[in-house]
Amino acid sequence: MAQLILLPGKDRSLALHHPWIFAGAVDRLSGRARSGDTVEVLAASGRPLARAAWSPQSKIRARVWTFDPEESVDDAFFKRRVHACVERRRAIPDLREEQGLRLIHGESDGLPGLIADCYGDTVVIQLTAAGSDKWRQTIVGALRQATGCQRIYERSDSDVRRLEGLAPVSGWILGSAPEEMPHISEHGVRMQVDVVNGHKTGFYLDQRDNRRLTRQLAGGRTTLNCFCYTGGFSLQALSGGASSVLSIDSSGPALAMARENLALNPQLPAERAEWREADVFAELRGLKNADRRFDLIILDPPKFAPSALHAERAARAYRDINVFAFRLLNPRGLLMTYSCSGGINSELFRQIVSEAALAAGREARVLRRLSAPADHPVALSFSEGEYLKGLLCQVA
Repeated sequence: MAQLILLPGKDRSLALHHPWIFAGAVDRLSGRARSGDTVEVLAASGRPLARAAWSPQSKIRARVWTFDPEESVDDAFFKRRVHACVERRRAIPDLREEQGLRLIHGESDGLPGLIADCYGDTVVIQLTAAGSDKWRQTIVGALRQATGCQRIYERSDSDVRRLEGLAPVSGWILGSAPEEMPHISEHGVRMQVDVVNGHKTGFYLDQRDNRRLTRQLAGGRTTLNCFCYTGGFSLQALSGGASSVLSIDSSGPALAMARENLALNPQLPAERAEWREADVFAELRGLKNADRRFDLIILDPPKFAPSALHAERAARAYRDINVFAFRLLNPRGLLMTYSCSGGINSELFRQIVSEAALAAGREARVLRRLSAPADHPVALSFSEGEYLKGLLCQVA
């Protein structure tokens, strides 16, 4: 096994169990290792520290598999880790009946570069790092054994793979395509999940608890859902008794699926739902000019800032949509506003929303922070950046 030797003083983060080793911390690689191979990590003194996946093309030169320098990284290692992840979710009472669930969340679960989401009997995986990519078949076998799933689809098509020198990969790697899309039931609402062409792994599981909160808040309220995608928030608002729900998205196919999802739920009042294909920024301006007002507004936009380099431009975009939303709220109206941008941290996002309220001439207070559910554990110090930030605000 090749040895990755760190520069003096660069082992402090490993002592705190930070799983990333950046290029600037590396002195040299002793021996030969191909991308994805496991290497032994040594302090400058020669003291063994960990075992990690080598990634020579990435600024993150290695991602730690284990902080036990004696632990073997082999098939049995991945079977243990995957089994432990699945059992952790099963041990949480609120997750036992969930049909849509995140089983593995990368570094937060001790499996760097691996995402695994479960939709009924279908599991979708994303392999975003050289190490997880190398162990693909072992990971697939471990997931099948731990979950009993019938099929696994790979959605390793995110841009971050290019930073690891990896090409995008998508396709069925266990079982074959079902006759119809997987379906899940979330808080009593049926939803289909497009694991092949949908965003991320097909569905935004990190918003599950916030969709339930939307249902709890929506009763009797006129509701506006911006960037509605396939209608998750919209259908929960209808389920909660919203008097009307206007849903806006720029994607025709996403709206078509949203309508199909509504049709899957005959118990919901379809006559209260309106779907509008439009640019959200332009439509918000149009709603303001038309003097429309709402009691509840949901803003769940796509990622505006993939990194800190884009933070300034993204901050302007977040400010703009939140200014429009505050202007469209009725007195005592509620705003649920979110960001998944890595370049916008929680405190900056709160500052942006506060400034937007002032710019809109509205007095607003933050009622609570909105976060991801228990199956999305994220240690912010080494997350991929796309962790969920959200605020529930009320205007005077």
